[in-house]
Amino acid sequence: MILPIYLYGQPVLRKVAHDIDKSYPNLANLIENMFETMYNADGVGLAAPQIGLDIRIFVIDLEPLAEDEPQYHGFKKVFINPQILDRTGEIVNIQEGCLSIPGINETVSREETITIKYVDENFVEHVEVYSEFFARCIQHEYDHLEGKLFIDKISGIRKQLIKSKLNNLIKGRVNCSYRTKAIQK
Repeated sequence: MILPIYLYGQPVLRKVAHDIDKSYPNLANLIENMFETMYNADGVGLAAPQIGLDIRIFVIDLEPLAEDEPQYHGFKKVFINPQILDRTGEIVNIQEGCLSIPGINETVSREETITIKYVDENFVEHVEVYSEFFARCIQHEYDHLEGKLFIDKISGIRKQLIKSKLNNLIKGRVNCSYRTKAIQK
């Protein structure tokens, strides 16, 4: 089922999400819905807070980019209760966007390499190291679980320049191709 994506201004996007366990109700269905919602919005990652749930889970599928970047072939993962254990390497500046902040892209600085611990959809624990775009996508989605958004990592001047666009999102004035949920007045 395609779910609405919560837009900037929704309080759940600023909450620190909590861990879940195997008994979380309808987890397999939730994961399926998250992937379907993400694909419908032409995204490559989606975190639970973006669909209104303050739980520690996100999904990533980089397969849509594999035609131009073969290293992304088969990278489809579910991250449950993730913890970034280490961030290393150069600080890399790349443009990012977010399904919860449509129409806004900004340059964000992130570490090149991360070590992350998480459980997958079968609650098997993994500790893995990712670099470059893999690490960037994971860090972006992980930030959602910490109540952070990519715009928190931009300069004050850049924030001022996009303030009216952010205010329009809060007011529900958005034109995008997927279902959204703005703050209800």
